[in-house]
Amino acid sequence: MIVTTVNVNGIRAAVKERSAENRGLLPWLEKTPADVICLQETRADDDQLAQALAPALDDGWHLASADPHLKGRNGVAVLSRHPITRALIGPGADEFAAHGRYLEVDTADLTVASIYVPTGEAETERQREKERFMAAVAARMKVLHGAGRDAVVCGDWNIGHTENDIKAWKANQKKAGFLPAERQWVTDLLATGWVDVVRAMHPDVAGPYSWWSWRGKAFDNDAGWRIDYQLANPTLAEKVVAARVERAELYALRWSDHAPVTVEYA
Repeated sequence: MIVTTVNVNGIRAAVKERSAENRGLLPWLEKTPADVICLQETRADDDQLAQALAPALDDGWHLASADPHLKGRNGVAVLSRHPITRALIGPGADEFAAHGRYLEVDTADLTVASIYVPTGEAETERQREKERFMAAVAARMKVLHGAGRDAVVCGDWNIGHTENDIKAWKANQKKAGFLPAERQWVTDLLATGWVDVVRAMHPDVAGPYSWWSWRGKAFDNDAGWRIDYQLANPTLAEKVVAARVERAELYALRWSDHAPVTVEYA
């Protein structure tokens, strides 16, 4: 089973405006060996998403989605080559039931969740909302961990866990995304048994980064953040044989400010 996660930074832009010269999400979908793909920040309702992905659906992909309650914001989805037999929208807290930030599905013999954690802003209500969402996700992951089924929670977590996960970590110590409480939250998830499988396959190195600003030379200089994770339960983590970030060769070939993060499970 090959699982990929990617923040598309707007599904319609990813398949249209950024699709010149055979780049974009749809050409990538035609080539990817992935069995399951988690999408974040679709910025589209269910109908708009299905329309944007129509060529892929015609090719046999199955789609589940959680559209956002605010137009043009959030939105998560899962594409699978296998039928999707169950879908759960929201991590369980009423506050986030319609936010389009959490979607959990069963497909084949795997439970997969696509997650888009809020960006937050230090010492503001936006940060407190992020923390409430994090608490709801942790509670849901506790349930998944005890369910006795292989599970992986994938997506844009908007948190750099360690200094190896952010190129400019010294400049971001007091900013959302690298706050001590956020980093401790990830540490606590890992302490319960979840495994950051990309880091497990690439220990003690900077990156591999998965997000770079569109601005300046961040991409060219690989001044990025590793904020797109796949957290697998222990039995699934033992099956990992490869993990990689599909970084574009050139800035001009990017179709999102994030790169797909792909893990192969034997």
